[in-house]
Amino acid sequence: MKFIHTADWHLGKLVHGVYMTENQREALEQFVEIVAEEQPDAVVIAGDLYDRSVPPTDAVELLDEILFKINVELKTPIVAIAGNHDSAERLSFGSSWYRNSQFYLTGKLTNDFEPVRMNGANFYLVPYAEPGVVRQLLHDDSIHSHQDAMKALIGKIEEKMNPNEPNILVGHAFVLGGQTSDSERMLSVGGSGCVTADLFEPFSYTALGHLHSPEAIRHQTVKYSGSLLKYSFSEAKQNKSISIIDMDERGNFHHRSRSLKPTHDMREVEGYMNELLDPQFYEKQRVQDYLKITLLDEGEILDPINKLRQVYPNVLHLERKIELTDQKKIQSFNSIKSEKKTEIELFEQFYSDMTTSEFSEEKKSVMIDIIENALRGEVAR
Repeated sequence: MKFIHTADWHLGKLVHGVYMTENQREALEQFVEIVAEEQPDAVVIAGDLYDRSVPPTDAVELLDEILFKINVELKTPIVAIAGNHDSAERLSFGSSWYRNSQFYLTGKLTNDFEPVRMNGANFYLVPYAEPGVVRQLLHDDSIHSHQDAMKALIGKIEEKMNPNEPNILVGHAFVLGGQTSDSERMLSVGGSGCVTADLFEPFSYTALGHLHSPEAIRHQTVKYSGSLLKYSFSEAKQNKSISIIDMDERGNFHHRSRSLKPTHDMREVEGYMNELLDPQFYEKQRVQDYLKITLLDEGEILDPINKLRQVYPNVLHLERKIELTDQKKIQSFNSIKSEKKTEIELFEQFYSDMTTSEFSEEKKSVMIDIIENALRGEVAR
């Protein structure tokens, strides 16, 4: 059995105000070429095909186009699940007849724990689900965390699993100790969103999605493929790739990677303004890349972002080293003075973390009224 493990495509992703759809198209066209060259027995997509539950139209069209090329034109079976960014219900549409072309897509978790069987291997599909959903599905009131939920689901799988055959779990989870990045959405508050790697011991290989680095954890059989592209500057030094697994009839496997090369890489650059605008410097640079630039200048600079964009058109974020130093001092002082934030500040931070939209003054005004009304009601009680 030979299969390709990928995940976290996040189609429709918006990064610093730029839609990544065309960049994703280029990466996925490279991916299709790799599938054609490798001729795997299956392509495994471990969740987060989309970046949001209601994706943009061009993202839906791109997914449809790529899956058609892989599944119909290349006649390659696909095994896929929903991640925490996807809408489980929307992805489940059509799944009952997709199977006729060996497209096995599980969007919504059900109590059917039968595997997808291919070439002597068993693929167990476990889409992302909140612990409460698993608790109701299994009628088990002891399930309160993602650890509880995954343990219970794997227990159900083990009831009928043949341990003498290659068994592969396809899941979307945050394994404890995994390396995170800024573009990943928290699964829950604190540590209750984590699962431990030992839960997956019954499986020959665990193909995971959610963490964006292919080296997020170091484990013999539990693997992340990483995301399709870099989606934040915290991922700038990661090497995005796809995993190719060759597995024998006993479940032993060989793992190798193939890299994807985007037209616009995401990089961090640091320097003085004069240096960055010097042709001797920038002519050696990939000026079309998506850049986060940190300026080392201490004096006043007039309109630095537009000056830089004349040479580097895709500057997405600009920082001043001196400002960062000042901010750290202020943050340190504030943390000593008080850890408290106002209700509107907390909501603004939450809104920024959960969406890609601007928290406009109009939205802020509405939320201030709501919070004030709520506080008045609390005082009245």
